[in-house]
Amino acid sequence: MNQKQKKVLLKLARETIEKTFEDKKVDLDSKELNDKIFEEKRGAFVTLHKKGVGLRGCIGFVYPILELKKAIADGAVEAAFHDPRFPPLQKEELKDIKLEISVLTKPEPIIVKTPEEYFDKIEIGKDGLMVFSQYSSGLLLPQVFTEFRANPKIAFEMTCEKAGLSKDSWKTSDVRFLKFQAEIFHE
Repeated sequence: MNQKQKKVLLKLARETIEKTFEDKKVDLDSKELNDKIFEEKRGAFVTLHKKGVGLRGCIGFVYPILELKKAIADGAVEAAFHDPRFPPLQKEELKDIKLEISVLTKPEPIIVKTPEEYFDKIEIGKDGLMVFSQYSSGLLLPQVFTEFRANPKIAFEMTCEKAGLSKDSWKTSDVRFLKFQAEIFHE
């Protein structure tokens, strides 16, 4: 994506949150959003960072089920008002919020013969991870591993813990992992 397209998506995310405070909707058919790339079905996450606090919300869509512009608009509302880890965003907080968008590639299964092979199958700073077990699932975006200076083993442990599993669950045959990449940009 070029810089102009990134700016348009960041503006869309912010305006969607602003309009939600006014019980209004953003026009997804506006001229500014009339770009083929915005009509592609893509996975995407919107992350809110609050000055002096850190993470304030992050929700999105892993799989390419929505047009990118719709995924960004819906992700922005969900991250601001429905992330179960945080209370809904208050209007006065918006001035202290910086938005980050992650546009995802389609997740691909990580195939290994032994669990230790997982570590050679990802690149920290490039790959995000998803884990699935019979009872739960979890996802961490690529930037999380960089932020925590994780090595591949720690990345798999963190992803297991995000899913509510023991950190060593990556060693078992009860889980399966997928990886994806993200184009990440922020205000």
